[in-house]
Amino acid sequence: MDYARAFAISAAGMAVERTRVDVASLNLANANTVLTAEGANYQPLRVVARAMPMGANQETAWASFSDRVEQGLDTPELSSLSLPLVQTEPTGAQPRMVYEPGHPFANDKGFVAYQGVDTATEMVTLMSALRAYEANVVAMNTARTLSLKALDIGGGS
Repeated sequence: MDYARAFAISAAGMAVERTRVDVASLNLANANTVLTAEGANYQPLRVVARAMPMGANQETAWASFSDRVEQGLDTPELSSLSLPLVQTEPTGAQPRMVYEPGHPFANDKGFVAYQGVDTATEMVTLMSALRAYEANVVAMNTARTLSLKALDIGGGS
């Protein structure tokens, strides 16, 4: 039996959740940064995942996905799996305007433009990504246990 499929599926799921954690952490780290008068700002991001169509050419898929699975999908039988592809994109959230007339980056009306990051949403994203990552780890460990038990069958204990 070949357990590479189960390992590749779990690895792909863990890569998606790791990306969600990275993006949520980046958004939280920049939540209290300000938009400067020169226009330098951080654009909050979100993760978009979609299933790769069965039999789709990985070269035409989002390039970062093949790097995440680390060559685990190169075999012909694994390349036809419908695994998630991950992409990040700006949320388009409007800046949060806070009245702070003494702030060095306040506009002429005394408002400071902070990033449009919703910290509660980002914390929920972190928690749900953690739980999904843990579920993928359990699935991978289960496949590992099954493969080890299959090896024990012929061991003659």
